[in-house]
Amino acid sequence: MGKLVFGIFPGITGTENGIYRNAFEAYDPIKTDEALTQLQIPGLPFMVRSYAIYKGNGQVESVTPPDPFRYIHGERQLDYVLCYRSTNGDLNDWTTFIRQTIREHGAQIAALQITEEPNNPDTSTGGDGASPNVRQAIIDGVLAAKDEANKYGLKIAVGFNAAPSFNPADNFWSEIAARSNTAFLNSLDYVGLDFFPDLFRPVAADDLQKAVHGVLHHFRKVNLAAGAIPATVPIRITENGWATTTNRSEERQCAVLETVIRSVHEMRNMLNITHYELFALRDAKENVADELCQFGLLRMDYTPKPAFEMYRKLIKELGS
Repeated sequence: MGKLVFGIFPGITGTENGIYRNAFEAYDPIKTDEALTQLQIPGLPFMVRSYAIYKGNGQVESVTPPDPFRYIHGERQLDYVLCYRSTNGDLNDWTTFIRQTIREHGAQIAALQITEEPNNPDTSTGGDGASPNVRQAIIDGVLAAKDEANKYGLKIAVGFNAAPSFNPADNFWSEIAARSNTAFLNSLDYVGLDFFPDLFRPVAADDLQKAVHGVLHHFRKVNLAAGAIPATVPIRITENGWATTTNRSEERQCAVLETVIRSVHEMRNMLNITHYELFALRDAKENVADELCQFGLLRMDYTPKPAFEMYRKLIKELGS
């Protein structure tokens, strides 16, 4: 298997709720594009991740980063996430929205993710799991997206993602297996994993590599196996990051991210992992204790943290 395809989310966390409105208003698309150019290695594909939050009745609450299509040029590819936050669970409207999205933007979309962390019910951390009919929304959404892409001859990788689960009583994956069928598996191009080791639960530096290997192995051999998703369906790391705070240093961010990325790369052949996308490019807020504000490789003023150059070098060394 080849090396990894890398990417990044260049938006701001929390903007869909207006939590970090000052950071949102200070968002500079020119500086954002310049930073993406610095990270991207000429000749290599580079994923730009974006989120649109579907609220039902064909409505989108927000898109972050704003106008993500402006960043898609050269070898860059858009990873477009359709978050499912339906208020009424109308799946006909949901699939109509997916098809319309492909008709309008499909030529610019390389990957289309159906729902965001549908096994996570906490909307404050980005999960869709509390939305009505979310599990069937995965099945119907993947089928509709692949059908519409094929109709127009578009080569869009269609998938969904999840957070890791270690709870034996969690029935998310068994329900996916029960709802699945041959058409769904034939339409499924990947399953994404969002994971953040040493963020919400501390991991000692000496144990980090082993912890990453354990999460990846569990996701493939336990979670996906319970969902009846075969090993031939690739895994993409759709979100991974480590936030700085007043008590979490930029130097530690650099060290953690390098260990995680190298560990993912080491497991790519064994577990069929093809992509890694980092969360995120720029801080939403600074000098606060809240981890959710400072995932960035850049500070709010767009100056780089040490992890920015580290990530650029790893893309050059490990990227495909």
